[in-house]
Amino acid sequence: MDFSEAYTDRCSSVGHASRSGDIKSLRKLIKKGCSVDVADNRGWMPIHEAAFSNSAQCLQLLISSAKSRSYIRSKTFEGESALHLAAKCGSVRCSQLLLQAGANPNEVTNDLTTPLFLAVENGCEDVVRLLLKFKANINGPHSCSGWNPLHQASLMERTDLIQLLLENGVDQECEDDFGITPLFIAAQYGKYESLSMLSRGADVNCQAKDKASPLFIAAQEGHDKCAELLLSKGADPNLYCNDDGWQLPIHAAAQMGRSKILDILMAVTDRVCDSGKDKVSPVYSAVYGGQMECLEKLLAGGYSPVAQECPLFGCKTPMCMAIEKGHTEMAPLLLKYGFKLSSLYLQNCLEYNNFPLFRYFLNQHCPLPSGDEIDAFKQQSSKSHHKEWLPYLLLAGLDPTHLLDAAWIRSVNDDILNLTLEFSNWKRLSADVEMILSTHAEHFTWIPKKHFTSIPSLMHLCRLKIRSLLKTEHLRSSNYISQLPLPACLQEYLQYSELLHLYGIDRNDHSCEDKLENISQASQ
Repeated sequence: MDFSEAYTDRCSSVGHASRSGDIKSLRKLIKKGCSVDVADNRGWMPIHEAAFSNSAQCLQLLISSAKSRSYIRSKTFEGESALHLAAKCGSVRCSQLLLQAGANPNEVTNDLTTPLFLAVENGCEDVVRLLLKFKANINGPHSCSGWNPLHQASLMERTDLIQLLLENGVDQECEDDFGITPLFIAAQYGKYESLSMLSRGADVNCQAKDKASPLFIAAQEGHDKCAELLLSKGADPNLYCNDDGWQLPIHAAAQMGRSKILDILMAVTDRVCDSGKDKVSPVYSAVYGGQMECLEKLLAGGYSPVAQECPLFGCKTPMCMAIEKGHTEMAPLLLKYGFKLSSLYLQNCLEYNNFPLFRYFLNQHCPLPSGDEIDAFKQQSSKSHHKEWLPYLLLAGLDPTHLLDAAWIRSVNDDILNLTLEFSNWKRLSADVEMILSTHAEHFTWIPKKHFTSIPSLMHLCRLKIRSLLKTEHLRSSNYISQLPLPACLQEYLQYSELLHLYGIDRNDHSCEDKLENISQASQ
């Protein structure tokens, strides 16, 4: 049943007259002996109807006609008294009549709301004054969330009500169930005038139960004027705002993309957060939030692109986080400010299937996996779509024999295995690899290319020799190879163009890598 609607078939005639303010009809009904305490489907009695409709004459008649003094305290099904309803609709006269008749100014509804809170919530200054005159309790919680009327006045930015409450002794540091003060509310919702008034006496460094401060919440929500005001009033930008003791307002600004506030906070925040042990650089926060502008501000301002290792987020560097979160466009920015790549990041790209970034890193001369790194790389690579990355790695100069162990060979399909062998002298493989391949062909479905049974052609051997003489950065660059004093067809041959085409690999599709390159150039 909808208790917000008054159904006419459930409301008494006395209730109808009280609701409409029909004092003449109400007198007749009462004189006829009609009851004044018949409730409708919401639990509303005529006294509630009169109070909510600002029908002061009807309300006075009902009070005087009631058989019991408890009538004044009767409640709706939601626990609202007539005084609650009068306060909610801003009726000064009805509120006065009820208070003079003995209504409790501190009565609470089912959700623990007081008349004073409702009067503030509905902006009724005169009702607020009246309730305070009748000794309404100004402190303590006034709602189910533990809010005080000062919280509500702050949210509404009613400086007149804030002033009135302060003059009557409200506790400026009153907290709700989450430890949030009225000043915190002003900072959270960008209520500058409320904040300006409350910051004259309230603690600007108060912290909620989760340790968030007003400056932190203002930075998070992007209220730059409020952040500036708080700092001018002594807010501490280096007050840690979480239990782990690493999160500062600058982290909130960086993560949420509040670039103007970030400018302000960078000037006043202790740089220990950038590289200190057990701290987290705000560079991580910018990357986590995908905030390019904030990331560049931090890096240009001297924050390290490497930062410290961050176990909290399971990342060794901000670059690891960029890969994990899929914020590919941030990689060129980190590289611009001095980040140094290692083969670890190629492995990370495979782990998160970020193949465009994998290829971009190769173009940026990322070191190839070697030594002990090879085993970890092979283990990760076996889970990936090989056509998206393996040809580029082989073209960059990785020795294919590093991959050819039993586990890796079993993990790939025939095309990938055949393609890998094309980058080798298949007649000069080690005895161990020959045995593995022979066993694989015998017990699995692999069908090697027919020419693998023959000695490689002289052209192929020359290709291998020339490539072995070139540095890996030269192999990665099609521009370098195109400048060699060779016919175009041989330049293409050195880059395995005919084989890539045969295996269905379009090396000319560099749309993602080109986009990254454009970002890199634009940031120069």
